[in-house]
Amino acid sequence: MTTSTIDIGTLIDHHPEIRGGRPCIAGTGVTVQRIVGWYKLGLSPEEIVDRIGHLSLAQVHAALAYYHANRDEIESSIAVDEEKGDEAEKVHYGSKQSKDK
Repeated sequence: MTTSTIDIGTLIDHHPEIRGGRPCIAGTGVTVQRIVGWYKLGLSPEEIVDRIGHLSLAQVHAALAYYHANRDEIESSIAVDEEKGDEAEKVHYGSKQSKDK
């Protein structure tokens, strides 16, 4: 049986045209941020692999390693997304309340 060694540095990449340049698991379009979100909800790496069947356990661990090595970058991105979501809710619910009057 032949096995090949994978350079773990190749498991995460960034491309401006994919997910706005956010770090993704190479070749998948699955962002590190998405993996981190599930991890923060309490899912284990194995459970995350079960949810996204085309990912390997090594890829999920690589995403989590990237997060832990670059926590400020990912947390900043999460905060921006939450802020945008809050603004969208205000616009949506604000316009809905105006119509209800």
